[in-house]
Amino acid sequence: MNRDFRVEEKVLPPGSLEGRIRETMHDAFWEHLKERLSATPPDFSWALELLKEIKEILLSLLLPRQNRLRSEIEEALDMGLLKQEAEHGSLNVPHLSKYILNMMTLLCAPVRDEAVQKLENISDPVRLLRGIFQVLSLMKMDMVNYTIQSLQPQLQEHSIQFERAKFQDLLNKQPGLLDHTTRWLTRAATELSAPLPSGPGPDAADASSSACSSPSEAASSPEPLSPTMVLSQGFLNLLLWDPEDDEFPETLLTDRARLQELEAQLRQLTILASVLLVSSSFSGSVLFGSPQFVDKLKRVTKALLEEFKSRPEEEAMLTMSEQVAQEIHQSLKNMGLAALSSDNTGSLIGQLQDVARKENCVRSVIAQVLETEVASL
Repeated sequence: MNRDFRVEEKVLPPGSLEGRIRETMHDAFWEHLKERLSATPPDFSWALELLKEIKEILLSLLLPRQNRLRSEIEEALDMGLLKQEAEHGSLNVPHLSKYILNMMTLLCAPVRDEAVQKLENISDPVRLLRGIFQVLSLMKMDMVNYTIQSLQPQLQEHSIQFERAKFQDLLNKQPGLLDHTTRWLTRAATELSAPLPSGPGPDAADASSSACSSPSEAASSPEPLSPTMVLSQGFLNLLLWDPEDDEFPETLLTDRARLQELEAQLRQLTILASVLLVSSSFSGSVLFGSPQFVDKLKRVTKALLEEFKSRPEEEAMLTMSEQVAQEIHQSLKNMGLAALSSDNTGSLIGQLQDVARKENCVRSVIAQVLETEVASL
């Protein structure tokens, strides 16, 4: 099902034992073939076997509708006729090789044209046959990749139908199999259907009743929920899922670890943005207007956030708060600005520590902004 899947040529590491053994065996084979063809009279038995294999490969590269080419190859490489020619010592290997090269030029993918053209410059019949087999192996690989690509739509459709049938069979046997998934999607739909809070003021109710009776009621009414909207909200809720909640959707259990990793990244991004926002209020516009300082503060904060994986969040946040306060204090001094007073330093550390709480007002605002951005993707 992977659209990027391709069969690739196996390339052995230079100097590897397997590579040396393979090269030695191949050299011995082709050297022995050369000795047979150079004998008096020539021994064409091995050459016939190679021509038979080449014929089978060429036929395998044809599409079902290419009947004319199939008949032509069958006639040109008629093994019965070639065997008779070999027995009379009249087998013309160079002529057959020339025909095979012409057929390879016709059947190969454009990416193999250069490799086939190089073979045309080889006069030695044994080297030529060896080169033909090397290029044919690449052409076979190209055909396999083409076949996989052409079959993917049918395989995809068959796979979907198969999985759906199996899924329905399981549901028929266990009706409560997807209770958690049902509640997950129901919660998402309920959140999307909830009315927006009306603005303050004594005229809110009158404005509401007036809108209901106005001709523009259809335009002001909420859009009907689509499956895509509900699913998007459901996935957004998964990024905020309580790890201790056992009612995780059954259909996503195999992806739970990956989703939890995304949730951890979102939480770190929320804390990082919150730390920078709080820090900016104590740093002043001059210091926080320095790209170098902001980049350094980001790097320091991100590095310290890694400690959240191995330490309690409140404890790690205390270390981060003190380090960030120290960076701001030192940077202010380096720029010749008024350093933080002890009261401001204590207030900064306290506000940064408070970011560890999910209920923190700054963290809540940042989280809402990030959730909105994620939902819009």
